[in-house]
Amino acid sequence: MADWPEPQELKQVLDVTSDDWDQTLDRVMASAIRKVKADVGDWDEAIDEPDESLAAAALRMAELLALRPEAAADSIKDPTYARLLVGHRRVFGVG
Repeated sequence: MADWPEPQELKQVLDVTSDDWDQTLDRVMASAIRKVKADVGDWDEAIDEPDESLAAAALRMAELLALRPEAAADSIKDPTYARLLVGHRRVFGVG
């Protein structure tokens, strides 16, 4: 199993060198992890852990939230994010 990505990893992806954005990136990363858990569905903090694909999905979601928030709103249409969730979704929307 992998760990959820840290904000430092997001800083590398976004090429942020200043510490001025640390608090903002902490929030973005936390929001991205919550989004991945929600998209998986039925996430149980006591037993569920991310694997490499879910950790990468959280990093991709954080990138979308930071750079293209309008794309994050309809994230399941992002091919990279959707590919990383393959085989992990437990709940599917109807409609």
